Amino acid sequence: MKVLFGLASLALALLPQVTAHYRWVSLINGGVTTTAFQYVRQSTNWNSPVTDVTSNDLRCNVGATTASTANVTAGSTVGFALDQAIFHPGVLNVYMSKAPSTAASYDGSGKWFKIYQISAVTNGGTSITWPTDNLATVTFKIPASTPNGQYLLRIEHIALHSASSSGGAQFYIACAQINLTGGGNGSPSPLVSIPGVYAATDPGILINIYWPI
Repeated sequence: MKVLFGLASLALALLPQVTAHYRWVSLINGGVTTTAFQYVRQSTNWNSPVTDVTSNDLRCNVGATTASTANVTAGSTVGFALDQAIFHPGVLNVYMSKAPSTAASYDGSGKWFKIYQISAVTNGGTSITWPTDNLATVTFKIPASTPNGQYLLRIEHIALHSASSSGGAQFYIACAQINLTGGGNGSPSPLVSIPGVYAATDPGILINIYWPI
C-alpha cells in the first residue's frame, strides 16, 4: 500500500510538467537570456492558451502583471525564450506597441505593428510544414528606424491543431517591456488594434491544417 501511495504521489508531482503548455518566460537581450519574468509580464494563465480573439487578454495574456523594463537598442537582436519547446503546429508573430508614457503603466490599448513572423511552408497545397516546431527560443531584430520610447514587445504562437472549428486556434502570448534607444524617425505600419487584428473566421485562424490544406 505504501508503494502504491508513493507512486501515486510521484505521478501527481509530475503532472504539471507533463500537462503544462509552453510559455514565453524570458526576454533575450544582448545575447543573454534574462531571468524568467524579469522583463516579461507573468500571466495567471498557467496551462491554457487564449482562444477568444475579441478579448483584451489577447494583448499580453490573462492577468499579466507588470515587469521591469529592459533597455534595448534599435537595430539590435532580441528575442524570447520558452519554458519548453513548442509542440503544437502553428505560426508565430511579433508585434510592438508604443506606450504613451511608461511601458510598466501601459495596457496595450493603443496601436500595434508587426516586426517579425514565422509562417507555415507549403508547396501549393499538397503539403505543409511548420518551422516553429520544437523551437525553444526565437530571436529577431528590432527595426533600426523604430522611434525611441518605451514599448510593449509582444510575441504570439498561434497553435492550429484544433483550428478547424471557431475558437479552436490557441494563442500562446507574452509581452516584454522595453525602453528603446538609438532609434530613428520611421513611421511603423500598418497599425492594428489588439483585439481587432483577428476575427474568429479569418482564413488562417479558422482552418483545417490536416485536410485539405
